[in-house]
Amino acid sequence: MRSHSAIVVIPARMQASRLPGKPLADIAGEPMIVHVWRRAVAAEVGRVVVATDAVEIRDAIAHAGGEAVMTRTDHASGSDRVFEAVSRADPGGRAEIVVNVQGDLPTLDPGLVQACLVPLAQEEVSVATLAAKITLEEERTNPNVVKVVGTPVAENVLRALYFTRATAPWGDGPLYHHIGMYAYRREALERFVSLPPSVLETRERLEQLRALEDNMRIDVAIVDTVPLGVDTPADLERARQMLARL
Repeated sequence: MRSHSAIVVIPARMQASRLPGKPLADIAGEPMIVHVWRRAVAAEVGRVVVATDAVEIRDAIAHAGGEAVMTRTDHASGSDRVFEAVSRADPGGRAEIVVNVQGDLPTLDPGLVQACLVPLAQEEVSVATLAAKITLEEERTNPNVVKVVGTPVAENVLRALYFTRATAPWGDGPLYHHIGMYAYRREALERFVSLPPSVLETRERLEQLRALEDNMRIDVAIVDTVPLGVDTPADLERARQMLARL
């Protein structure tokens, strides 16, 4: 993927229910959102923009030398915030691909951002995302570990058929832990945010099902690692320990 054709957007807001203010939580002397921004920049896939409705987050990124875009406060999802940010940051439409990186991944391997772009080499793919093989038995039945059900279309690439919090598919074989990073063709993102929430999206509480129910093709690159998402104080402490060792 040509570097100038992609833009990475990191949505970040202060009102996280389980860990309020987490984008600015200190990790090894810097706010968490700055760690995520640095790792997205290190991926070298294109321009990196933080999308936020909080002046404090904007200022933290600016202080680190990064770029932030202020967005509305009433977005229903991170995807909506990403689309507004892209529309503001790149009104001329130069970026053909939009990569949505969650703002709570301070230990993110930059290689995962690169891997997320791989399925878009196929023109029929509208959205690309990531998954890793589940290796811990307890994750197979944990509803907080989202599973992707897919059919192989290339080496380490699945075409997604469904995403679920249930243990699926049934029978022998691997289960895959979905990683919530997305690379959209720009027109696919615009189409996605124009759609109302779908039936299965609402039932499973999984936004990506809206795209599948609208017959958008999602392909999944299989990777070897799941980044640590910081959702709780315990996660934050684990991230601090991991980054303190670097």
